[in-house]
Amino acid sequence: MKRKRSLVRRTAAAVAAGAAALTLAACGGADDGGGSAGHGGHNASASASAPASAPASQGRHNAADVAFAKGMIPHHRQAVEMADLAPERAGSPEVEKLAAEIKKAQDPEIRTLSGWLTSWGEEVPADDAAMDHSTHGMEGMDGMDGMMTDQEMRGLEDASGEAFDTAFLELMIKHHEGAVAMARTEQADGAHAPAKKMAGEIITSQSAEIERMNRLLGKG
Repeated sequence: MKRKRSLVRRTAAAVAAGAAALTLAACGGADDGGGSAGHGGHNASASASAPASAPASQGRHNAADVAFAKGMIPHHRQAVEMADLAPERAGSPEVEKLAAEIKKAQDPEIRTLSGWLTSWGEEVPADDAAMDHSTHGMEGMDGMDGMMTDQEMRGLEDASGEAFDTAFLELMIKHHEGAVAMARTEQADGAHAPAKKMAGEIITSQSAEIERMNRLLGKG
């Protein structure tokens, strides 16, 4: 009898231990599965949403945005090239200061515009595009860009003092008017929100600079 009771107790203990092990395994499996499903589901959701959101943030652009960026980059580069002449040639501190401000504003915009084109898989205009001063009317801009000709650029390079100031202001007014026209086209036809925002900033800042340059010419 003692042996039989002992066998029964051992059997019961083994059954209990087995049941406990099964319970732990089930709980562990549920936890692991729940954890995997929870984190995996979150990660899967995040990774699924990432590709969906990336094109939305990068890709809401159209042909007008591309034309704006490709036209404005050489346009800005030429303005910076013109501004770089002022420190050694300007006769007026006001003209020299204005030139420095133009360069400071437009250099970062060139980098931003270039970054957009790269992210869109488009080619950034070559550095020498602005040097082709005979090119009027960048792509999609209907000849309204105000770019300087080779002859105008050579005349500016050869001028100094008051003659430089007058030529610089007159040419930069025309240049700015072209930029404002390009920016208005972008605002009307573009789809990329940051590009439309930049266009608005260009319209505001360069319109103010046109008024300022007219005053310096005695026309304000």
